Amino acid sequence: MKTPSNSLSLLLFFLSLSSLVQSLTSPSDISALKAFKSAVKPSSITPWSCLASWNFSVDPCALPRRTFFSCGLLCNSAATRITQLTLDPAGYSGTLSPLLSRLTQLTILDISDNSFSGLIPSAIFSLPNLQILTLRSNSFTGSIPPSISNLKSLESLDFSHNSLAGNLPKSLHFLSVLRRLDLSFNRLTGSIPKLPPNLLELALKRNSISGYLVKSSFSDSTQLEVIELSENSLAGTLPAWFFLLPSLQQINLANNSLTRLEISPAAASGSDLVAVDLGFNRIEGNLPVNFASYPALSSLSLRYNRLRGAIPLEFSKKKTIKRLYLDGNFLTGKPPAAFFTSGDDLVSGSLGNNCLQGCPVSSQLCAPSQKPNAVCKEVYGSGRGKGKPMT
Repeated sequence: MKTPSNSLSLLLFFLSLSSLVQSLTSPSDISALKAFKSAVKPSSITPWSCLASWNFSVDPCALPRRTFFSCGLLCNSAATRITQLTLDPAGYSGTLSPLLSRLTQLTILDISDNSFSGLIPSAIFSLPNLQILTLRSNSFTGSIPPSISNLKSLESLDFSHNSLAGNLPKSLHFLSVLRRLDLSFNRLTGSIPKLPPNLLELALKRNSISGYLVKSSFSDSTQLEVIELSENSLAGTLPAWFFLLPSLQQINLANNSLTRLEISPAAASGSDLVAVDLGFNRIEGNLPVNFASYPALSSLSLRYNRLRGAIPLEFSKKKTIKRLYLDGNFLTGKPPAAFFTSGDDLVSGSLGNNCLQGCPVSSQLCAPSQKPNAVCKEVYGSGRGKGKPMT
């Protein structure tokens, strides 16, 4: 018969064995983690941070994690491979070790909101299972290499708020399962290449992207819902095919150098377009009346362009529009009276800084005040601001 002491010894043996089973992290993963931590400046590892708890005297995947490796890592169910590396925003600085490529089961790499710098090592673009790659809000430099297309499982890529430069690689198109791409707030140049076929969100805000928008760049991206291209140097016409992209919901092309709009009446049919911002461009011609045909449109900004002519009555009859910014143009005539009727459906925004007549100064919609008559007479008298009427 087993004595209590023998039972206790047996229990401790099995607990010890269980601990050993749960402490078998792949040596290549451990070496990758060591290299990763070694590339971080020790002075930036504060005592309360995730990296401060990484003590390699114990196994990274060992359970329970009470003191060491308390955060920043996730292991698979077998406790042998690292599947997620997600750092806290603790102000870490240093470089990104290329030995991260040894974490071949990694699905998420997120070191956002820190101070990492230097080049993004091309070795990490060989990770076969990576689904989410987020390096947002660091200080990475250099270009995005063509080898990024090797990330065949990538669904989300966020390099925003860094100092990356150069052209967008044409190989982006081969990221066949990519759904979200955010490269905003960098120094990227050149034109937009052919986009991935399953992309839902494209964000390239505040770069130096230039040239014209061409149909071939968007031809395969029929699922695009959000396009954020504001604060770049895009020029020329925003063509009719752009508004025919079947899944579009939000467009922001503000602060570029666009000069003309083409909107087909057919574009509005069945469209899910909710918000359009084309402010601070150089768009000429009449205010496109076809915007009023979009069934779900609730926010429209064409402020500070070179639009002229009257505000179509259709805009005041459209009940879905809640925000309308047309200020800073050369619009004339009387604004539709329905904009100023009492009720809960009043539109917000601005019709100010135009050449309108009879815009009630008591209405917030008419602020700021209209342009001086002399300015309006000079523009219309000299023919400036004229353009071919738009539909």
